[in-house]
Amino acid sequence: MFTGLIEDMGRVVRLERRGAAARLVVATGLPLAEIALGESVAVNGVCLTVVDRGEGALVFDVSPESLRAAGFAGLSAGKEVNLERALRLDQRLGGHLVSGHVDCVATVAERREVSGNSVFVFHLPPAYGRYLVAKGSVAIDGVSLTVNEVTADGFSVNVIPHTGSATTLQRLKPGDGVNIEVDILAKYVERLLGGKDTGRSGGLSLEALAQAGFL
Repeated sequence: MFTGLIEDMGRVVRLERRGAAARLVVATGLPLAEIALGESVAVNGVCLTVVDRGEGALVFDVSPESLRAAGFAGLSAGKEVNLERALRLDQRLGGHLVSGHVDCVATVAERREVSGNSVFVFHLPPAYGRYLVAKGSVAIDGVSLTVNEVTADGFSVNVIPHTGSATTLQRLKPGDGVNIEVDILAKYVERLLGGKDTGRSGGLSLEALAQAGFL
């Protein structure tokens, strides 16, 4: 579990394809001595397992699913990536709860500068728009952000100068793809209400709550 507060911008050393999978090597300024093998690190919002470390770099194995769903196939040497170590229970939750499981890839439709801030408009696959609400949370390439506005085919966010300079968002331009993780609470609520992929009819209702002793 993560918070969406980026700790370092790493740089891809190489992405070695291994059949349908890959091995990713990322140079980083994170304290390697504090990162154990088997530890989880979010790379552009994707939870990956550290399989090796040393000489200023972390090494990850990337599954075929992550390559397909998270846009990792487009990574190349020199590309900057957002890095965040897993959340500790004794630290403040400054962003929002981020699982590191990317839902989809969105496309930058527009970028405009407003009083030093960057306003981004993203086109989103239609199936995921229902999970976003104005003033709700969304993770973009692992960065916790607040949704400004939700439209029929996407959403917008405002990126303040500090966030822009501390993350890869400063490099984004129209046409670029980004990893999106919607707020996991929205998906749990949908399932409880009898929505997508419940495998049953009905859902959460006043009658069901009363039978369970909540009313």
